[in-house]
Amino acid sequence: MARPDKASAVAELTEAFRSSSAAVLTEYRGLTVSELKDLRRSLGTDTSYAVVKNTLTKIAAQEAGVSAFDALLQGPSAIAFVKGDPVEAAKGLRDFAKAHPFLVIKGGVLDGKAMSPEEIRKLADLESREVLLAKLAGAMQASLQNAVSLFNAPLSQAARVIDALRAKAEADPSVLRGGAGTPAPEAAAEPEAAAEPEAAAEPEAAAEPQTSTDAASDEASTDQTSTDETSTDEASTDQTSTDQTSTDESSTDQTQG
Repeated sequence: MARPDKASAVAELTEAFRSSSAAVLTEYRGLTVSELKDLRRSLGTDTSYAVVKNTLTKIAAQEAGVSAFDALLQGPSAIAFVKGDPVEAAKGLRDFAKAHPFLVIKGGVLDGKAMSPEEIRKLADLESREVLLAKLAGAMQASLQNAVSLFNAPLSQAARVIDALRAKAEADPSVLRGGAGTPAPEAAAEPEAAAEPEAAAEPEAAAEPQTSTDAASDEASTDQTSTDETSTDEASTDQTSTDQTSTDESSTDQTQG
């Protein structure tokens, strides 16, 4: 190959590395031309599958900053340059390799990171971008429905409360004026009613010592009265006895004379 052709091939490969989100290096030894066409179709339009020269590919990879293929560029090599969903490309390569064991996945690079054949198979086991987007859309729709229900719940509750208040006001218009329908005055009246027995109980409790004092005074007055009557009776008796004695003595003197 002439030097200008090699430079053009290297530039083309370098641009392919730089513009691809992923690249998978394979060995195609034993595959027919027809099988290679089937492989390209299975990878889709977003992935190109190119048979490459190892020396030119190594130069192009170095210029693009890809070092994952340095030790792997041996034997018949072909690279799948992925510009779409890497999962879909990995699934296509894995499935084709199962049906055609001559296709060997040697390694790859994803977003500048080297990947082993095992990691590429694990990547193929993941769900595709379309499936993930569909699940994400479904989750977002469910979240939006939950949000709508959450926002509608307080509104519906408020509407029910307002409707109940309206029905109550129609049955008892005084509710709107704070009348009999308003429970606040009834609640305020209960402490006043409960306070009356306490206020009435205080004078009774205070009256008990006064009653005891009056009883003591009455008893003292009764004792004094009894004492005065006894003294008066005794004085009258003594006086009567004295007068009677004087009368008797006068009668005796007159008789003797």
